[in-house]
This record gives sequence, C-alpha cells and structure tokens, in this order.
Amino acid sequence: MYVKICGLSEPEHVTAAVEAGADAIGFVLTESPRRVAPERAAALARLVPGHVLTVGVFRGEDPATVRAAALAAQVGAVQLHGRHPHADFTALKDLGATLVRAVDSTADLRCGAFDEDLLIVDAPRPGSGLPWDWAAVRGRPTGRWMLAGGLSPANVAEAVAAADPWGVDVSSGVEVAPGVKDSALIRSFVAQARRAG
Repeated sequence: MYVKICGLSEPEHVTAAVEAGADAIGFVLTESPRRVAPERAAALARLVPGHVLTVGVFRGEDPATVRAAALAAQVGAVQLHGRHPHADFTALKDLGATLVRAVDSTADLRCGAFDEDLLIVDAPRPGSGLPWDWAAVRGRPTGRWMLAGGLSPANVAEAVAAADPWGVDVSSGVEVAPGVKDSALIRSFVAQARRAG
C-alpha cells in the first residue's frame, strides 16, 4: 500500500512521516491553510531521503507558474489538483518530475490518460476532510491510483476495503487543527494503511 502524507509544513512532521515509512510527502504550494512558500518546501524537502517522493501540490495555476514554483521548491513530483487540461501536463513533461493528477470521481479515472504517472481520486469536496462513498469508485480507476478525501487512522482500513486502491493520500485526517499536523496521527495512519493493504 503506497502512502502519501500531504500538507506538511514543519520539520518534525516531515521526519515523523519519513520514519513511519511514508512513500510520498506533499507540500502545498497553492492557496490553502497548509500553504508553504517554495523556499520553505525546499528546506523541508532536504530532510527527505531520496527513496521518498516529494510532491509540490498546485490547483489552478498555469504551467509556467507551476514550473517556477516546483523548481524553486526542489520537489520530485508535481501534483495538479482539479480540472487541469491535458495540455498542462504536456507542458510540464520536460521537467523530469513525476506528474500526479488529482481529480474527483466524475473525471477520467484512467491513470495515464493525461500522461500523468500517478492518479489521486479525491472527495467531491476536496480538502473538506469529510468521508465520502469510497465504494462508488471501486473497480473504476486504473493503474497506480491513490484514494483521498476524509481518510484518517480510524477509517483508512474501511476505506481501503471499500475502494481497493493502489495507495492512499491523507492531509486533514492527521491534523489536530486546520494545517496543524500531529506526529502520532501520522505514524498511526501509515501503520493502519499498511495493515489494511
């Protein structure tokens, strides 16, 4: 089970995610309570060993803005959240970064349909932290796809059983307040997700 912990902004939480065995760590570089500056993301990314993917998360920015921020943040992957056109992914191919497409369940759920490397299937209201009908996507996404939206240590096993994803992605479910992560919750989430997988 591939595990991504997203929206990290403090060194101790990055370290907790790495030590817990997370496969990917996300830094939000777009409008959000979890937003960090590219320079801050770069400093945090330096704490992450090479085998863990660092992801810059964007939503609605044009490819030139994404490219500049991703290079400044020194991340290994770019995640475009929402209804970005195929052309946005094409424009970023030459970055050499892993491309991640994050959409809700009404979008094309074939991983690679937009030339992306990884797919995230998120809740109808991304960032709400509310659980949704995970079983509704079971068998629909193809390839390397992660389930997101309303996941927490308490329900990730139920979500995995319902949707049968390749991986899981969490942000608010490991927080004690909006944008404030908790190391114990991060460790618990990774452990529960691995057990479920």
